[in-house]
Parts: sequence; C-alpha cells; structure tokens
Amino acid sequence: MRPKVIKNEAEYAAALKEIEVLWDAAPGTPEAETAELWTALVENYEKAAYPTEAPDPVSAIRFRMEQQNLKPADLIPYLGSKSRVSEVLAGRRPLSLSMIRRFHEGLGIPAEVLLGKSPRRLSPALSGTDWRSFPLTEMVRRRWFGDAIRSTRDLLERAEEVLGPLVGPVLAEPTPAALRQKVRTGSVADENALLAWKGRVWHLAERQRAAPYNPKAITKSFIGEVARLSPLKGGPTVAVDYLAKAGIRVVVEPRLPRTHLDGAAMRIAGRPPVVALTLRYDRLDHFWFTLCHELAHVALHLQRDQGGAFVDDLEAPDDSAREREADRAAADAMIPEAEWKSFRGQGTPSREDVMDFAASLRVHPAIVAGRIRKETKNYRLFSGLIGNRKVRVLFARPEG
Repeated sequence: MRPKVIKNEAEYAAALKEIEVLWDAAPGTPEAETAELWTALVENYEKAAYPTEAPDPVSAIRFRMEQQNLKPADLIPYLGSKSRVSEVLAGRRPLSLSMIRRFHEGLGIPAEVLLGKSPRRLSPALSGTDWRSFPLTEMVRRRWFGDAIRSTRDLLERAEEVLGPLVGPVLAEPTPAALRQKVRTGSVADENALLAWKGRVWHLAERQRAAPYNPKAITKSFIGEVARLSPLKGGPTVAVDYLAKAGIRVVVEPRLPRTHLDGAAMRIAGRPPVVALTLRYDRLDHFWFTLCHELAHVALHLQRDQGGAFVDDLEAPDDSAREREADRAAADAMIPEAEWKSFRGQGTPSREDVMDFAASLRVHPAIVAGRIRKETKNYRLFSGLIGNRKVRVLFARPEG
C-alpha cells in the first residue's frame, strides 16, 4: 500500500497497520523512510480529526474538503462565488452566520468549530429561513442598518447577523392561543415583509424611553384623553409623548411593500405594549382614528402580561369581534355615541357646524369630518378639514 493522504477512519486504521509492519525497519532503508512518511500522514490526520483544541474555521473547512475530496469550486454553493471561496480559504474574509449555517447543514461541520471564539451563535428559530424572500432592497434603500450595509448583496451575505436580531425575537415569541396574531387585511400580505416590519418596530421601540407601564391606567376614558390632545399644535407628537409617560411606546414606521398596513398593537411577554403606525395616509383624521383603534386593542385585548399582536389594514372589513370592538371603542372615545347621534340627527352639517361640534368636544375638526366622510362614503366632503399632509412632516427623521 502506497502512502497517501488519510481521509477517513478506515484509511487511518490501515495506515496504523502499515506502520506496525514497518516498525522494526533498519534506519536509512526504504522501508524506514516509508514508515516515517506513514507516521507523518497519521499525525496530520490525528491533528485534524482529534484536535486537543478546536481547529480554526478555515482548517476545519479544508479538512472536510480533504475528507470528501472537494475542490474549491465545490464550495461556491456555500459561499456564493469563486472570489469569496478564495477569500475565505485564504483567511481574508470572515465567515458570516449564513455561511456557517450552510457549511454546518451541508457539510456537517460542527457549528461551534466554525464559530470559533466568536460570541455569535446560530439561532434554532432562524433555521431554514429564506432570507431572499425578504424585501432586502427596500430595507437597504431605507438605510435600516445605516452605513453597515450598503447593498442588497451585503445584506444577503450578512442576513443572519443583521436581520436575525431583528426578526428573531418575533419568531421566537410563543403567542398564547387566545392572543395569537390577528392580521386584519383586505388583501394577501407578504408574511416575510410583515415579519421584517414587526421586527423593525420592536427594534425602534427598544430604543425609546418610556415610564413604567401601568395597565390599569389604560382604559377607554384614557383613550378619550389622548383624543383631546388633537387640537393642540403638533397634536400627534404631543400624543406620542403623552403615551410614553403612560409606559406605551409609539413607533412610526412606513409599511413595507405588499403589507397594506395602517397600524398595529403588539406585545411580547414580559414587555410593555407597543403601538405602531405606518402613516399610510397623511391625514389627521386617519392618524387619530388609527392611534385610538390600536390603543383600544391595548386596553381591551393586550392587558394580560403575555404576547399578542393585532396588525391592521383599516380599510379591510370588520371581520372579527375584536376588530369591531376596537373600532367602536375608538370611535366612542373620540366622539361619545350619544353626542354623535344628536349631532347627526340635526341634518347635513355645514363646515361651521363641524368646527363648532369639534370645539364642544375638544377634539380636532378632522376627527368629526373624517367620521362623516367614512359613514357617508363621500370622501369629497370637508376635504379642507381633514388635515391633508399634516402628519408625516411631524415625524420626519433621518433613516437608519
């Protein structure tokens, strides 16, 4: 048997037998030189197969290549391109978590070996995640990750490091059956776009400061107090600050493509609730109804210390008891039902009537005008009162 690189246990056992046969060969003879060569080959195999310390990731990859007789070109499916294969094998490019997961799942290299001394870990919740199905280009365009990610390609390569912390908490959160996610939408939503949006909302919420949350203070009357802030200058931002003092974080994040969202009320177990608004329509009437609707979910459906989410397209049908309940609570908090019936019973209101009625309730005229437009389905009425283009400018912020 001629000496050769040892690739598996069978070849290792055969090599040991060859050494045993040649053990007593006289020094300087061809047999002794063959025994010396076999010994070196065995030692190399033992260092790779039975290391006293875990091998570095590149050594582990090269060892597996030798075992499976793989060429550098065979690593392209795991690394993406010929140039990346060269860079990784030369130690010029560190392994991303996505690369590590592919090597681990495809070649069976232990993840802890590939991770080395890095504090990073592979999350079981992210196993099998198809990052290509996420709206990567839009995330990069919005600069969700600042200067750290400059292209869709960069984001895809580092998806598990960058997107994993964003969507991981949402994926890992066990939602009780009574509070499982309710998506109120009039069309099919892109699940991964929705997941990314929710993760972004939680990320931004974690960066906000808010007072300790007191669930007993969040009632229907509290929602009415929020609505009474609407006539103030900069009323929407005043309301957000007011809610922070009550322990509720409000995040404004535009919807992602194919999500058709107006807002959401969400809670992860052990954390205070978060209200999210997309400002899909840049109008004051829409802002106040959406905010009050999501607060109604908080007051009525998310008070227990457990997870849950209500994600709303408010143009969709009222297809659940909880959505109808939140609609009624929001409408009644802004304009008590008895007063609304009395006002509407007086006939078709004029602009002055709307403004006087809003003043008597201490709410912005947009709230009254918007409700009339919705109930009559005549969206030409009172277009000058609904606050077109008065909301987004209040929440403009640098992206990233």
